[in-house]
Amino acid sequence: MDRHAIATIPRAGDVSLRERAVDPRSSALLVVDLQNGQCGTYARAEHLARAGFYDRVQEVVVPAGRRLIHACRAARAEVIYTVIESLTLDGRDRGLDHKISGIFAAKGSWEAQVIEPLAPDDNDIVIPKTSSSLFNSTGFDHVLRNLGIESLMVMGVVTDQCVETTVRDGCDHGYLMTLVEDGCAAWSPERHAESLLGLKGYCRVRTSHQLVAEIAANTGEDKPRPDEGPRS
Repeated sequence: MDRHAIATIPRAGDVSLRERAVDPRSSALLVVDLQNGQCGTYARAEHLARAGFYDRVQEVVVPAGRRLIHACRAARAEVIYTVIESLTLDGRDRGLDHKISGIFAAKGSWEAQVIEPLAPDDNDIVIPKTSSSLFNSTGFDHVLRNLGIESLMVMGVVTDQCVETTVRDGCDHGYLMTLVEDGCAAWSPERHAESLLGLKGYCRVRTSHQLVAEIAANTGEDKPRPDEGPRS
């Protein structure tokens, strides 16, 4: 898919474009806020435990993430992480909402690290942010365009906050968005379900199994990445 094709969509719209399968040559997986400060071993809040948040992360989100990350790396698709992390030790660079809400992970802290089961490789991109959507407080859009990315698969926590905001912002920035349903969790199952309903007009919703199948179907030695010529 090229951006000229998107630009020439009739005014009446063509929703079929949103349903295009993932192409690993021009797609990336974005892992949102799956970090120690949100869902690590020592970050448990009693009310969230009662609501099943940590159980879903460990029993559903982590296996889905492993599955999809492995498929992306095997197909040479980008895996990008974003974490809540200040550029300073005292958090003075945080946005107003994070200051009001008490959201804070110091630069280089344990709280800012991706949880161990989904830890990034040395060559993966990890982008710190101090906003709900990394489109708002980082150069993420610039990075994606440098990489030739046209569509994003998004997973992480929490569904109805940072994940949902990122999906909506991605649409506004001209990317095709896919939410990984079993790769996300909200503070409660009800909030997760409501978020999925609200995002129907902005993105596809697929499971990790469905996306692994799409990646496999669009991976081949005869399909070079946009930044390289045919394979010899």
